[in-house]
Amino acid sequence: MKLLSVNTGRATFSEHTDAEGGLTGIGKRPVEGPVRVFRPGPKGVGGSGVAGDDVCDKRHHGGDHQAVYAYAREDLDSWERELGRELPGGAFGENLTTSGLDVGDARIGERWRIGPDVVLEVSRARIPCRTFAGALDEQGWVKRFTRAGAPGAYLRVVEEGEIRAGDAIEVVHRPAHEVSVAFWFRAFTTERELLPRTLAAGEAMPREDHETVRKHLERQAARRAS
Repeated sequence: MKLLSVNTGRATFSEHTDAEGGLTGIGKRPVEGPVRVFRPGPKGVGGSGVAGDDVCDKRHHGGDHQAVYAYAREDLDSWERELGRELPGGAFGENLTTSGLDVGDARIGERWRIGPDVVLEVSRARIPCRTFAGALDEQGWVKRFTRAGAPGAYLRVVEEGEIRAGDAIEVVHRPAHEVSVAFWFRAFTTERELLPRTLAAGEAMPREDHETVRKHLERQAARRAS
C-alpha cells in the first residue's frame, strides 16, 4: 500500500458553489516533494490539513474531522472506464491518491501511518455536492456517484508531519466494529435504516454525525408514537 500522489488546490472561481466569492479549491493537482500535514482546527474555522490546499466553504468542508480526503487509484480507474476519460490524481478533489488500499472497506476510527511520521484516522465518507458535480461536468453525477458507493474517506490528523508521493501506507489500527466507509456512506445517504448501527464507531465518528443519528431516532420514535 502506498501513496501515489499528494494533491492540493488553490481557490478558483466556480458557478457551482455557494461559498463566499464563488470560490472553490476542488481543482487539485499533484505536487512534488514533501508536504506538511497538520490539524487545521474545528469545522467552520479550520480549512484543509494539507499545506498549500485551499478550503473555501468552511461551513461544509475542512476542519479537524475533514482535514484530509483520500481516494483510491483503483476506484479512479473504474470511473475512467465508465466515463471514458482520463482522471489524474486529484481529479475528484482528493488530497491523497492511494494504491493497494481498499478505502471503502476502511473502518471509521481506522488509523493509517503514511511515511515515517504522519498518522491519520478515518472519520467519515465524502458526500457528493453540486460543486463536485460541476467540477466533473457529468450528467446526473451526484446520483451516479452515490449509486456507485465508492465515496473515498475523510481523515483527521493524529500525528502531524510531512508526506510525499511514494510513501508507504500502513494500517496501524483497525477497529473491530462493522462501520466501514462504505457502510457509513450507505447509512447517511440511501439506507437510512442503517444509521443507528453507525453508533458502534463511537467517538471516532464526528459529533455532528452522532447528532444526525440522534435526530433520526427521535423522528422514528415520534412516528411510532403517533
